[in-house]
Amino acid sequence: MIPVPYNSIVCAAAAGGAREPLFRNPSASASASVYLLQFNCNRRRINTNNRRNNNNNFMDSNNNMRTESYLRHVDSRKLMPNGAGHIPHLKAVILGEALASEEDDLVLPSKEFSDQANVHSPEQYMEMYKRSIEDPDGFWSEIASQFYWKQKWGEKVCDENFDVRDGKIKIEWFKGGITNVCYNCLDRNIEAGLGDKVALYWEGNEPGLDGSLTYSQLLNQVCQVANYLKDIGVKKGDAVIVYLPMINELPITMLACARIGAVHSVVFAGFSAESLAQRITDCKPKAVITCNAVRRGTKPILLKDIVDAAINDSAKDGVSVDVCLVYDNPVALKREDTKWTQGRDIWWQDVIPKYPSTCPVEWVDAEDPLFLLYTSGSTGKPKGVLHTTGGYMVYTATTFKYAFDYKPSDIYWCTADCGWITGHSYVTYGPLLNGATVLVYEGAPNYPDAGRCWDIVDKYKVSIFYTAPTLVRSLMRDGEASEIQGALSRILGGKQKLITPLPGAWAQKPGSATFPFFGIQPVIVDEKGVEIDGECSGYLCIKKSWPGAFRTLYGDHERYETTYFKPFAGYYFSGDGCRRDKDGYHWLTGRVDDVINVSGHRIGTAEVESALVSHPQCAEAAVVGVEHEVKGQGIYAFVTLVDSVPYSEDLRKDLILTVRKQIGAFAAPDKIHWAPGLPKTRSGKIMRRILRKIAARQLDELGDTSTLADPNVVKQLIELSDS
Repeated sequence: MIPVPYNSIVCAAAAGGAREPLFRNPSASASASVYLLQFNCNRRRINTNNRRNNNNNFMDSNNNMRTESYLRHVDSRKLMPNGAGHIPHLKAVILGEALASEEDDLVLPSKEFSDQANVHSPEQYMEMYKRSIEDPDGFWSEIASQFYWKQKWGEKVCDENFDVRDGKIKIEWFKGGITNVCYNCLDRNIEAGLGDKVALYWEGNEPGLDGSLTYSQLLNQVCQVANYLKDIGVKKGDAVIVYLPMINELPITMLACARIGAVHSVVFAGFSAESLAQRITDCKPKAVITCNAVRRGTKPILLKDIVDAAINDSAKDGVSVDVCLVYDNPVALKREDTKWTQGRDIWWQDVIPKYPSTCPVEWVDAEDPLFLLYTSGSTGKPKGVLHTTGGYMVYTATTFKYAFDYKPSDIYWCTADCGWITGHSYVTYGPLLNGATVLVYEGAPNYPDAGRCWDIVDKYKVSIFYTAPTLVRSLMRDGEASEIQGALSRILGGKQKLITPLPGAWAQKPGSATFPFFGIQPVIVDEKGVEIDGECSGYLCIKKSWPGAFRTLYGDHERYETTYFKPFAGYYFSGDGCRRDKDGYHWLTGRVDDVINVSGHRIGTAEVESALVSHPQCAEAAVVGVEHEVKGQGIYAFVTLVDSVPYSEDLRKDLILTVRKQIGAFAAPDKIHWAPGLPKTRSGKIMRRILRKIAARQLDELGDTSTLADPNVVKQLIELSDS
């Protein structure tokens, strides 16, 4: 298997589809024997001592003109074509001839795959990338024109201020353009003749429970929900909270909101009542849409009970919810067993089918809001990330097409939940904007056994499988490694669609996000915000805006600027550390702020700490991330108890339960480490660097502890490591 680091996302395509696979079943033929091929190319590299000329180009030491400065870290691709010769001490494998292993340094696309790829060579990529940087207006206008606009945008395609020193941060794309994302996802594709094509396959938690919707059927159901929302008073710009499991009604509701110009805020149906209440209080929705219950594996989750508690909590803060639309899921809970509030609660199946299956489109400006998505913040208060319509539509559709190398014959499955940005972009909007067939799976990936994913792949003939490395590691732990090798035809790295591999375009290095997507100008800066050239490590920033960038934090633009633009003035700060190797490949090294990425869930350390200290016997807590073989990162909590309270296993369990109740099971600490005190500077700042080293058992890397107010605390923590 190709090793997958915790900070990447895996995109894989399953064998058996209509397309030329990159992996073939090693037992299929003798030609599938493992070939470790040696390759050679004399890469030109930028010397950091190279000087610039007045035209902002690089000159090499022989005074020969190099590529433009903004291309200096991607130029190596032109010099690494398929079929390159020998590189000493480098092992590589051609996909389609053998499975890559942990010892392989390069993974090259087969010629057959590259020939049919949307971007089939480094040269084609370079040509497109160069235009996207030199002529962004022309590049993105050409792509945007492939969608339907009621009215074309104004003279300026992009209007931005990326520098806090020049005033308020502003990002606008296609301003003045009038469009609608739902129309472009559904009506446009139906008008193009795709009405009878399957838009959504749905696979239930229980094997044998399934369904499907064509594009025409999906549009009909979206219109019914949209008409209902209009009937209860939801208007353009109003917020709607969506707390649903992965059933078809989730993307249906998202599209219905988009159709009438409402702003949906999908909340992952694993968040606690308290977390949901915070989001209700912040965005003040006109309605909450949920399900009475869901089964995930063998476990029933009573979603309606969680919603009831959240609505009660938000009411105490002065925010009332007048309508709660509840989808009846009899497989998980009977109607008569569902708690009910008359006058507020209403069953989905009792009202939605009664509404007309046509609904006029609410045309909106490209910069009108499309959705709010709350994410954990390092301050403990969730941040409402606001995405607008036009730029997000164009960028998401484009990244889906090229990063997944999508073809109309593909059956596509992304295992992400729509409660996260990946689910928004690559379950709902990106695929449907491209007229794709999408699989939505309700259940757990290992239910009823660890082979469920591959059963689903076989059942629907899935050709593109997009999942998190957490799932792959989990299945490997459960003995499914051979199934992975037999079923998958493609694995691609890349955490996000800013820096991402393009299948067929260039050689991949397992674990590397590789090179920037079109229009993205990544830079690595040092602590002072100075750009670093060549091979280096530092902070990953973006130099210019891109159409899919989020525009603000809802109700708190100052926090938006402080978090993302003030750390390094003139740049958007991603919050990630990054290493660039000698060949220009980018490697994300993890979050540099206090946010932990647990199985794809971004959890603020302050949020977990706040939950822990709410326990009456907890005096103080400090949370750090630690490497986890399955989840990528685990939550490691150092807890100081109230004086005279003894350590006990029951108390440890109670603290974990407190976090589960207040935030959700996914945020529960993996380890509670008793701490008589925490390592602090004399000013009271907790030295989390030291805590991370203790948690990782890297005791020989603690560094200088002389600045601590009480250096003896470190020794005590080490002694209690295994308690």
